[in-house]
Amino acid sequence: MTKALVAYFSVSGGTAAVAKRLANAIGADIFEIKPVQPYTKEDLDWNKNSRSNVEMRDPSCRPAIAERIENMNDYSVVFIGFPIWWYREPSIVDTFLDAYSFTGKTIVPFCTSGGSGMGDTEKNMQSVVKNGRVTVGKRFEKTAGEDELKNWAKSFI
Repeated sequence: MTKALVAYFSVSGGTAAVAKRLANAIGADIFEIKPVQPYTKEDLDWNKNSRSNVEMRDPSCRPAIAERIENMNDYSVVFIGFPIWWYREPSIVDTFLDAYSFTGKTIVPFCTSGGSGMGDTEKNMQSVVKNGRVTVGKRFEKTAGEDELKNWAKSFI
């Protein structure tokens, strides 16, 4: 059987809730992508020159991650969840993707959003992951249930 990991980045808790339900539904391990410097409400103010806006304008930006996964080689499928920022994955997700070899692995993005779709997410993630395969992802409501998540994920595991 395929061993899966659900890695996620969440600020407000919506993506965390979906990630936890997904991991439970498919029996996957779970890992939170935590920034060294946590995001504050001011960091997320889309109307100002906030930290998140500065990071998202710079494609090379890689915010530091607080912890690493020591056993990444154990997984053949990695589900990566995040909120959509500027129609793509937050820069800290790119930090996570840069930190590991994904050779022979399938990366499955999923997101939460107040209304935006995934935009250029898959294309951006594939440009960061040179040695793995990024599949087409899916946007979920933060209330997505385990059955919905399991039915979606079963084609990858």
